[in-house]
Amino acid sequence: MAGGKLTPRQKMVNLMYLVFIAMMALNMSKEVLSAFGLMNEKFEESNKGATENNNGLYQALSAKAADAPDQYGKALELATKIKTQSADFYAYIESLKNDITKGIEKEDGKLPFEQMDKGDKIDEAWFSGDGYSAKGKEVVAKIEGYRNAMIALLKGDKKYAGTVKELENKFNTDKVKAKDGAMKDYLDYNYKGFPAIASLTKLSAMQNDVKSIEASIYSSALGKAAVEAASMKNYTALVVLDKNAYFEGEKVTGKVVLGRYDENTKPTSFQGPGKIENGQATLNFSAAGVGEHDINGKFVFTEDGKPVPLDFKGSYVVVPRPNSATISADKMNSVYRGVTNPMTISFAGVSDNNVTASAPGLVKGSRPGQYNWVVTSVPGDDVVVTVTAKLPDGSSATDKRKFVIRDIPAPTPSLRGKINSAKGNKDDLASSTVGVVFQGFVFDINTTVKSFEISVPGSPRLLVQGNKFDGAARAAIARAKRGDIITVGNIKVSVDGAGNYRVPDSGNFVWEVQ
Repeated sequence: MAGGKLTPRQKMVNLMYLVFIAMMALNMSKEVLSAFGLMNEKFEESNKGATENNNGLYQALSAKAADAPDQYGKALELATKIKTQSADFYAYIESLKNDITKGIEKEDGKLPFEQMDKGDKIDEAWFSGDGYSAKGKEVVAKIEGYRNAMIALLKGDKKYAGTVKELENKFNTDKVKAKDGAMKDYLDYNYKGFPAIASLTKLSAMQNDVKSIEASIYSSALGKAAVEAASMKNYTALVVLDKNAYFEGEKVTGKVVLGRYDENTKPTSFQGPGKIENGQATLNFSAAGVGEHDINGKFVFTEDGKPVPLDFKGSYVVVPRPNSATISADKMNSVYRGVTNPMTISFAGVSDNNVTASAPGLVKGSRPGQYNWVVTSVPGDDVVVTVTAKLPDGSSATDKRKFVIRDIPAPTPSLRGKINSAKGNKDDLASSTVGVVFQGFVFDINTTVKSFEISVPGSPRLLVQGNKFDGAARAAIARAKRGDIITVGNIKVSVDGAGNYRVPDSGNFVWEVQ
């Protein structure tokens, strides 16, 4: 631009233009360096806060473990190992940062960001030729060591699956594909040739990742209830009436109190008519005769190593209820998919023709109060029956009941009147019909065997369609020897009348050849 056949004046103008561009590039470079420096300060400030927060979480977990060692002991043991691994690696990264800033004088307590444009300290210390120096290999080994140690502590527990994936991604030291398509070593791609302030910021960001992962693990170990124990959102307003039944026109008295259900806070002992479930007492007793009755008891908790008793008192009233519905499954307190569940539904004091019952799959039978209920296609784990009765005065009353939906249990294999196992000759087995039974199940179920598998020593495992042994299976049985154990299993059946409902596969039937 400043050469060739140009006038002296034009050469001067072009030269000044180049100087101007260089000055702009220099100013832009300073802005970028300053931006990196400010970002580094933000990371370091965040890391200080994260350290304090993590210490608080760890102390909270320690307190929980002291009060409930059975519940939190293993979590504290894990957290202690995580704390050690995190602190060691964090300190190592800090030593790398100190290497970068060694010999750089601070101005008013701050690093001179705009002067940290060289990367020679890292380039000379971490790299040798086209590969890593001994220090560079050490850096990579430290990153991989931290990552692998943390994953080894967390692997196998589903609640930490996200954290394991985060460790694998954020501390991955594999080669990286550059913009030009070339594969570069991890440190080469991320640190080689970068300004010192940029590398310093990257290391602070890595420390931030360590603190973030540490906090995530502590939070999972503590659980939301422990982390937010003081939060009002953990409380609920409870209506506590002075008694639990009233006659028409009687004054209703009681109070509204704040209560908290905490499944992680378990009493050391409980006295009362019930049992502890998820941090609360579930009452379970038979109602006494008509009239008012008291419910008394006591919780004992451990707080700061000392027992804290908490008495409770309540009452309930037993009165005749002519408008209560009777909704029951004739077989048991659950309904099952794949079968027709007989039900008895009535409303005390109301004739059957004034009672209406509704639920998905519920059909009224031929007799008063009789219903048949098919829940095979009903989604979810429970279902509600709603009963409405038209009372003699023209008003209506409604009652509901929830039932648990269960699947048919896995069938037991059956051959020649035997279940699970039998002994006999090969011909008896080859001519047998494969079937299943549902031991101890209250319903009589008709099934069709769709297929099964047979395993004969010395022969490959065979899949047989239907409930009879086919030619290949009979040929394999014929080759069996005395004392051989032949296994029939993975029997797939369908329930007659249940459509596409899938019954769990059966266990194995063992036949010993004699």
